[in-house]
Amino acid sequence: MMTTADPHKDTPVFFDGETIEKAKAAVVMVHGRGSSAEEILTIASDLPGEGFLFAAPQAYNNTWYPYSFLYPAEQNEPGISSGIKKIEKVISDLNHKGIDKEKIILLGFSQGACLALEFSARNPWRYGGIAGLSGGLIGQKIFEENYSGNLNYTPVFLGCSNVDPHIPLERVNLTAEIFKKLKGDVNKRIYENMPHTINQDEISFIAHLMDSLIK
Repeated sequence: MMTTADPHKDTPVFFDGETIEKAKAAVVMVHGRGSSAEEILTIASDLPGEGFLFAAPQAYNNTWYPYSFLYPAEQNEPGISSGIKKIEKVISDLNHKGIDKEKIILLGFSQGACLALEFSARNPWRYGGIAGLSGGLIGQKIFEENYSGNLNYTPVFLGCSNVDPHIPLERVNLTAEIFKKLKGDVNKRIYENMPHTINQDEISFIAHLMDSLIK
C-alpha cells in the first residue's frame, strides 16, 4: 500500500543516450507495473540514439498505482497524482536544462502508458510526441469534460492488441477520440492476437517519429 501523500516524489530518474549538454531532444519513458526504469530504458537500444537523451523515472515499489487503471480513480490515489507530478518534474527539469516540450517524446508501456496518457491529456501542449503502448486513459468511467486544451497536433501513437488481457479495446478507442478532440494527430494501431507486449511495428513508428523530430 502507498502510505505517503506523494510516494514517487523522491524516487530516482535513470538516464541513457546523450548527455544533457549534447542532447537535441529527449524521450521520457514510463515503465509498467512490476517493472523498472532500468528495464524500460533497454528499449533505447532499438531506437535512434544520436541527439537523444532518454530519461526514465522509477515508481515507488515498481508500481505507479495499486489497482487496475479501470478502477475508480480515487482508489488508485495518491499513486496517480504522485506519478503525474513525477512526470511533470522530469519534463520541467529537461526544460530548464534546454530541451523544450516540443522536443520531448513521452512514451509509456502498460501502467506507464496509462499514466503518460493521463498526464498529457490533463496537460495538453505541443510535445514532440506521445506514445501509449498498451494503455488508455485512467478511471472506471471517463469524463470527457475533464479534458480540455490543445495539443496543437502533437503526434499521438496508440498501439494495443485487440485481445489484451489488461487493456480493453473500447478504452483504447475512447482514448483515441479524446486525444483527437484535444487536437492530437492520432495514429491508432490495433494488432490481432498480440500478447501484452511491445512489437517491432511500434518501435519502428517511434523511431520514425524520433528521426523526424531532430531533422
